[in-house]
Amino acid sequence: MRTSRTGRIGQYAALLAYLLFLVFPFLWLISTAFKPPRELADLHPTWIPKDPTLANFRQAFDEQPLLHAALNSLIAAVGAALVAVLLATPMAYVMARHRTRLARAATGWVVVSQAFPLVLVIIPLFLVLKNLRLINSMPGLIMVYVVWALPFALWMLVGYVRAVPSELEEAAAVDGAGRLRTLVSVTAPLLAPGIVATAMFAFVTAWNEFFFALVLLKTPEKQTLPVVLTHFIGAEGVADLGPLAAAAFLATLPSLVVFAVIQRRITGGMLTGAVKN
Repeated sequence: MRTSRTGRIGQYAALLAYLLFLVFPFLWLISTAFKPPRELADLHPTWIPKDPTLANFRQAFDEQPLLHAALNSLIAAVGAALVAVLLATPMAYVMARHRTRLARAATGWVVVSQAFPLVLVIIPLFLVLKNLRLINSMPGLIMVYVVWALPFALWMLVGYVRAVPSELEEAAAVDGAGRLRTLVSVTAPLLAPGIVATAMFAFVTAWNEFFFALVLLKTPEKQTLPVVLTHFIGAEGVADLGPLAAAAFLATLPSLVVFAVIQRRITGGMLTGAVKN
């Protein structure tokens, strides 16, 4: 009993330490965003600003087109999430229900492709988009985000499809439903938590992505929010810390809001009452 209690305390302590490790940068970012320049230059910084101010936020909006950049990021993220889900759902259904050698090989390739670094794929993608005349365009950026998010989206949805009882699809087949009708009317509604989780993953990945947007977008009016944040760093590498922290804090809010809104649907099951009587 004592050993079990000690192990449980150790687990909770490790979990608490991990949570503090994750939340520390965000809390420090918030603190920095509300500090005046005098406190930012203090050799003994404090967690709570002594004289909190909104000047950093006003300066950030005055210096850079944050709202326009956020709109560009929103268009790219929503577009990538929708296209990735529309493509991944039927593909995951086929890979999960038809366990052939080809399906297993495709699943293995999906997992292996996640190990490829961005630098390895940027040149081929750039050449393809150049031939398609999609460089410096939002459709081209969305296409790249979909290509990058699709393998992991497939891997996620395959697991969700396999969790759906095949007896439901067999019952639909007995009633005369074809494969497409079964996918749309029976399987897809039960995959709602998985589809939402996959869409959230694609959205957050595209919203936070920097490297592809930096390489593919040339004109300032088409740049996304992560790229615009780099403009707060001067030519000599000196960052305008207050406005940068304020802008970065605002850039993290959409991801947090999206997760807070749909987290119940991610963890909640939707198979209750689905078995046909």
